[in-house]
Amino acid sequence: MKKILLISLPLSIIICGFSLQALLPKKQTVLNHVALHVYDLQKSTLFYRQIIQLDTVPEPFHDGKHTWFTISSSSKLHLISGAEKNTVHDKYAHLCFSVPSLGDFISSLDKEHIPYEDWLGSKIAVTTRVDGIKQIFFQDPDGYWIEVNDDNK
Repeated sequence: MKKILLISLPLSIIICGFSLQALLPKKQTVLNHVALHVYDLQKSTLFYRQIIQLDTVPEPFHDGKHTWFTISSSSKLHLISGAEKNTVHDKYAHLCFSVPSLGDFISSLDKEHIPYEDWLGSKIAVTTRVDGIKQIFFQDPDGYWIEVNDDNK
């Protein structure tokens, strides 16, 4: 009888543990960071800080080759220096940021003489998607494409 109790008690605890685990909410996969390999770290850091208005966060390397920005509460943008040259990037591969006012953002691009275009490539134009979201596209100092839209939902 003691043997049965000694075996069944731990087994019951294990089964209950698995059952309780199934009741707990599942943790969802989240985007931790996006890393961009850049040619001129200082220039790219200024761009993302001043134009995109991202806040920097401490990075653990302290080697002068990295800048980290907060994108959201769980996501970061990592700039990593060392790219040998700027390369051509396809617009289909882009970062997207939403802003409260696309008009105000466009004014800030105009003030900095940063050209933008719509999805089809028409200069100084805005695309309105089928869902009503307005969007523009432009490139960072390394040629990476950026979409900015007014999707504030």
